[in-house]
Amino acid sequence: MDWSLRACSRHGHATYEPTDHPGLRSRLTATTAAGDAWRCLRCGDFAVGEPHGRGPADEAPDIAGGKAARDRVVLRLLAVERLLRAIVLLIAGGAVIRFRDSRESARHAFDTELPLLRPLANQLGWNIDDSKVIRLVEKSFSLSSTTLVWIGVAIVVYGVSQLIEATGLWLMKRWGEYFAVVATSVFLPVEIYELTEKVTVLRVLLFAVNVAAVVWLVWSKRLFGANGGARAYEAEHHANSLLAVERAAA
Repeated sequence: MDWSLRACSRHGHATYEPTDHPGLRSRLTATTAAGDAWRCLRCGDFAVGEPHGRGPADEAPDIAGGKAARDRVVLRLLAVERLLRAIVLLIAGGAVIRFRDSRESARHAFDTELPLLRPLANQLGWNIDDSKVIRLVEKSFSLSSTTLVWIGVAIVVYGVSQLIEATGLWLMKRWGEYFAVVATSVFLPVEIYELTEKVTVLRVLLFAVNVAAVVWLVWSKRLFGANGGARAYEAEHHANSLLAVERAAA
């Protein structure tokens, strides 16, 4: 798939006139029967009409093309997944903190509703009394208010970290890529421990996504010195920039 053309089909061609560099300007424009055409900084094709931007060459927009366009799609998909996690965690953390002051009413509601769920659970073949979720809820009733607060705070902090990660990845910031690798790697041992207790499709899927994200980010984005490190990353980014290439040729 030509990711540059895919991006241009959605957002339109990205054309720019460098007003301070005649040689570069001549390489980015052409005269046609329909009028002047300008070369797209993303896909390299010529588009008839006025350029979308004008100004010094150094102020031209940083357009992602080719591999960079593909990476943008992958990073934003990861950002959406992290955002969904953050929303769930923040809601859960807030619920735990609020729950600390209403344990008795919550216990009463739980004890009242649980017998009503048993017939439905039996129909589904689910032994509700042996459920790990039910035991976890019952155990939470015995925790002190201070403990519940700390648990809620820990969940909220984790949710905030996921929100920061999502923001950095969506904006395609270098610090966001580093933050995503560190934050994801820290919790991989926890996910491995959960898999040793019980293997579920959801746990395996989340673990696979996180491992794949870490490996892809470290290798593709050349983080922590991998695959040539920061210098190789900058050289690749410079080489993939049509404006940089045409400036060098001019």
